[in-house]
Parts: sequence; structure tokens; C-alpha cells
Amino acid sequence: MPETIRAAVCREFNAPLVIETVTLADPGPGEVKVAVKACAICHSDIIFAEGGWGGETPMVLGHEAAGVVEAVGEGVGGIVPGDHVVVTLIRSCGTCHYCSGGHQVLCEEVFPLDETSPLSAAQGTAIGHGLRTGAFAEKVVVEKSQIAVIPKEIAFDAASLLACGVITGFGAVTNTAQVHPGAHVAVIGCGGVGLNAVQGALAAGAKTIVAIDLSEAKLDAAKRFGATHGINPTDPDHHAALMEITEGRGADFVFVSVGAKAPIDGASRYITKNGAVVIVGMPPSGVMGEYDPGTLAGWSQRIIGSKMGSAQVARDIPYLVALYKDGRLKLDELVTGRFPLDQINEAIASTKRGEALRNVIVL
Repeated sequence: MPETIRAAVCREFNAPLVIETVTLADPGPGEVKVAVKACAICHSDIIFAEGGWGGETPMVLGHEAAGVVEAVGEGVGGIVPGDHVVVTLIRSCGTCHYCSGGHQVLCEEVFPLDETSPLSAAQGTAIGHGLRTGAFAEKVVVEKSQIAVIPKEIAFDAASLLACGVITGFGAVTNTAQVHPGAHVAVIGCGGVGLNAVQGALAAGAKTIVAIDLSEAKLDAAKRFGATHGINPTDPDHHAALMEITEGRGADFVFVSVGAKAPIDGASRYITKNGAVVIVGMPPSGVMGEYDPGTLAGWSQRIIGSKMGSAQVARDIPYLVALYKDGRLKLDELVTGRFPLDQINEAIASTKRGEALRNVIVL
């Protein structure tokens, strides 16, 4: 039977989220119900809540979650009640044109949950299933492809980070760009996603990993996560410093983990001939980037987009779990603050002020 749960509802853009009782439908065929134990706050949630990507309110956001399976719908195999799981926003059929090519994040299938939200208000009106997850809530119903089973000994707050921040940053390096050993790498923006790009570059065997951020605290954090150098872009000599670090040529790969125009426009200054700018952070709709096409063509440079680190949930999350258990991936160190659901607006405000690597709502 459908049940009532508590959730943080976005009633209108640019307004605090409201804690309400909402109705959650039972899982249908191919769907899974999960009791959420932790959900990290991602900047994508904030951009949506501010109306930066459109959409309609009311909706429940939150997409970086971990919890315990409560029920499964007909046709769900390999997932049973009691399993500890990571819940992602990546919903894939496995057989369409893009899934068949290994690009599950671009799946073109339309699922029942895409057409009808499992969430509704007490009076029966629909509430949007934000980012296909709606995990700023006590429970979620998602498609089975969004789920990865994890070992029960992993803490939920750490595990939740695997759902987005880790696979997005780490995967941008290892999956999308396929950074080679010995490469010079620069990462612009050293929040949760950027630090995981740093970790990905370290795992890929990069020769140098240059962290670029306005915050000295985040530059220090980047060095703890594997960066070899830290540069503040307000330093008038920062470009010369990067060129010296990269043997006078520039970086082979520059990962832009922040969704803002200035770092996106400036990233091409840091790359070498045949270098690549990888856009990881997504700005609000309507923000346009600028580049010099003559240099891009003349130097065989590339601009690459990376959605969710080109991740394949069933492949990448078990791999990252193995790295974590082996001590080669930092997760616990990414958690800056833990907040109850009732304090979600304080957690969001802290994130917007740049105080957190990742704030996590713990239920």
C-alpha cells in the first residue's frame, strides 16, 4: 500500500525547502523502494531549487543517496529487501542505442517513473520526482537500474557520495577523458566533484595534478586527496606557475568541476597542444562559453562534456567500493557536516557559502 513519508519539498524556486508529509507509491514492475539513510547535497540540487534548469514545482530533490531496500517490484532480480544500496539518478534500459554503446547516462528509454511521479501530496496532486530520485525524503521509489548493492559494513554517509560526486569527478578522469599515466592534469574547482577528479587523476597515474581554486582551504584539501600542486587564480603569476609545473607546455587535461562561466571560459588557457578541456560542472541554462576556434583547430585541442562521469552503475560503483576498502579512495574525508532532515536548509546554505566538501542529510 502507498505510505506517507516526510520529505523536504521545493514549493517554489529560490525559497527554503518545506518539510511535509507526502505519499509514496508502491514500487511497480522493475522498481525498488529504499529507506533512505543518507543523502548528500549536490550543487545540482541547489541549481534546480533556484530554477536554474527550469522544471515545475512542487518537487522533491536529492539524488546522492544510500539506504536499505524495503521492497522490490515484479521482475527485479539481484536486489532483495535488507540489501544496503547506493541510489543514483542514472536510469538505463541497457539495450537502447546509447546503452548498447556503453553510454548509460544518455539512455533514451522512457520509463513509467518518467511519466508518473511516485510522489503526491495529501490531496492527491502530483509532486515532482526531482532528478529521478527525490531522496531528500525518508524513502524513495526508483528504477532498478539506479541501484547498486554495497557491502553492509560501509557507512551510509560515505556510501551516499558514490551516487554522484565520486562517480562524476572520478569517472570524468577515468571514463570520459581516459587520462593516461604520466599526463599533466589540472582541476578547476576543488569541492566534492573536483576532489574526486583529483582522486581519479591519482589513480590514473598522472605525473602532476594541479588544483586550482579561490579557497586556500580547498587547495589544502586537494593536496590531501592527491594533488601535487595548488594554485589560486587570483595570483597574477598563476598561469606562469602552471606552465612551469607542466614543463612549459600546459596541462594535457583540464577538468572544470564548477558550473560557472568564468572558469569554463578560462580553462583553455591552461591546456597544451592536443590538450583537452573537460566540462564536468553544469552551469544554469543559458550560460554560454567562449573559446578561440582558431587555436582549438590549429593546436588539435578538444572540448569534452562529461555527464555523471560517463558512469555505468553496475561496473563503476563496485570498483570504487573496492578502491575504498583497499584504502585507495577517500570517502569519509569528504563528509564535512551531517544534518537531520529538519535542518536541510541550513545544510544547503552552508554548501552555498562554500564551507563544505559535502554536507550529508542523515536520516
